[in-house]
Amino acid sequence: MYNERIKRVVLPPEEMVTDSKQENGGKAGFDATDLDPYLLKDPEAMAMNFARALENLGQAASAWLAPRERGEITESTVDPMTDMVKTLSKVTEYWISDPRRTFEAQTQLMSSFFGIWMRSMQRMQGDPTPPEPDTRKDKRFSDEDWQKNPFFDFLRQVYFVTADWVEKMVSETDGLDEHTKHKAGFYVKQITAALSPTNFIATNPQLYRETIATSGANLVRGMKMLAEDIAAGHGDLRLRQTDMTKFAVGRDMALTPGKVIAQNDICQIIQYEASTETVLKRPLLICPPWINKFYILDLNPQKSFIKWCVDQGQTVFVISWVNPDARHAEKDWTAYAREGIDFALDTIEKATGEKDVNAVGYCVGGTLLAATLALHAKEKNKRIKTATLFTTQVDFTHAGDLKVFVDEEQLESLEEHMQAAGYLDGTKMSMAFNMLRASELIWPYFVNNYLKGQDPLPFDLLFWNADSTRMAAANHAFYLRNCYLNNALTQNEMILDGKPVSLKDVKIPIYNLATREDHIAPAKSVFLGSRFFGGKVEFVVTGSGHIAGVVNPPDRKKYQFWTGGPAKGDYETWLDQATETPGSWWPHWQTWIETHDGRRVPARKPGGDALNAIEEAPGSYVMERA
Repeated sequence: MYNERIKRVVLPPEEMVTDSKQENGGKAGFDATDLDPYLLKDPEAMAMNFARALENLGQAASAWLAPRERGEITESTVDPMTDMVKTLSKVTEYWISDPRRTFEAQTQLMSSFFGIWMRSMQRMQGDPTPPEPDTRKDKRFSDEDWQKNPFFDFLRQVYFVTADWVEKMVSETDGLDEHTKHKAGFYVKQITAALSPTNFIATNPQLYRETIATSGANLVRGMKMLAEDIAAGHGDLRLRQTDMTKFAVGRDMALTPGKVIAQNDICQIIQYEASTETVLKRPLLICPPWINKFYILDLNPQKSFIKWCVDQGQTVFVISWVNPDARHAEKDWTAYAREGIDFALDTIEKATGEKDVNAVGYCVGGTLLAATLALHAKEKNKRIKTATLFTTQVDFTHAGDLKVFVDEEQLESLEEHMQAAGYLDGTKMSMAFNMLRASELIWPYFVNNYLKGQDPLPFDLLFWNADSTRMAAANHAFYLRNCYLNNALTQNEMILDGKPVSLKDVKIPIYNLATREDHIAPAKSVFLGSRFFGGKVEFVVTGSGHIAGVVNPPDRKKYQFWTGGPAKGDYETWLDQATETPGSWWPHWQTWIETHDGRRVPARKPGGDALNAIEEAPGSYVMERA
């Protein structure tokens, strides 16, 4: 009886399939043999495995509840769920306030549903007309049964129609301010990504078949992994995206030889050993983001930007930020500028005797560098001669979906939360970044880990991504308020060390790199920021996204980059008229660096004659796990 119900729900009756195949010259999309993977073979084993899966699920629930019962985790309004409900309620109020508007919207949706239902019934009755091709190219629906099987094809179409309808409801809601509408659209995408039929066993053909084939053993493994990941997150789900046991910093990554030659409360300064007989006279200082760790630029010898720079004859210094805790609660942007960048500049002068430096800033490290340059200009400090910014925003008008998390109400809640702890836990930022691409960075791992019961493959980039960092309370609050909320840097309203700073005072040459598919620092935002500097800006766009577009070694011959002169007009027009060059942007940048000072001197040793090595690179600060 159970198998007969499966026949009726999942596949059409065998005789209809046979008739369809005959009427279509033996070319029907499926036949009776397609039924077999969906039929339960061992009910007893399935029942036993369901019981074991529920037991593991209970352990996951206990791991979630225990720290809350002990008071170690207190739920607060900083949770995006609270803001999501408030935001979407405003959209709902608009549509239900006018019965006619509500009726028209419902009619439109039901009409679409009815059309899908009629086409699906015709296929169920043996209509040989092939299904409409899937033009969306959505990887979640790559299994052939999403189109071949009428039942799953019906679910797929209903999902797409509903998701499009809901997004349209948000876009057509009048009376919302721009920020609220942006938030509503973002939250709707999170909901539709979560409710995709690909995320549930009964509505995903691949999951359904695998559960039947293993008699539910996949769920036993998956629920065990779920319990482990909640325990690893100390009550919050730490979604595993790779096998964290396969890599270790200093063993498999961050391998470029060097020494830690100085350190203070918030950073270590690493100098890398030369690999050439002569080096550029002007040293290179890299200021990485403190959100995640610096070794994304030294992931392995084949991908390492740091090693490549060393091999081009650059004397490379890197700031390795501390993974802050409650002791660093009051360290703000002034502290990171003075005790980070300025401390590094002093260290470079001691180690090399050079006052002139080329500087690189990546992401928020680039924003800090730009602000520090403006502070230096105010103080007539000319030590940094050129600056390179990787995927760096200085103007946040077009800052993308991360602005969803920043408004006065949310910031007040976040600041209250951080003040109590002294920092923001790294998992909070990691989840925010993952939410920018939930259909790629959250739900596929949820399905593979917890429903398929598959261990994720080892992947060095995802190991780095999971090696999260905490954010010092004062530093993070300053960043969110001055950049995302008030856009203070380009409004000449940012105060550093008691001084108002302006990017117009920054007259040094700037190499400003954007990546075309960036979800964190959109290329349009980087483009707009270029025009606020007081000197010449070399604006360059590279293919791919926030990480792959930057970490793109020349020998891999991947992607491309665009150059086109000053960042004037609008971004789309600039890109259309720009010159495209295949491959990596790294050699183009190296030429730019040498154009501004190509003088060479004998290779230097880490620390020179003035500083002794404290420890081997990559140092101890980067080893601290959140």
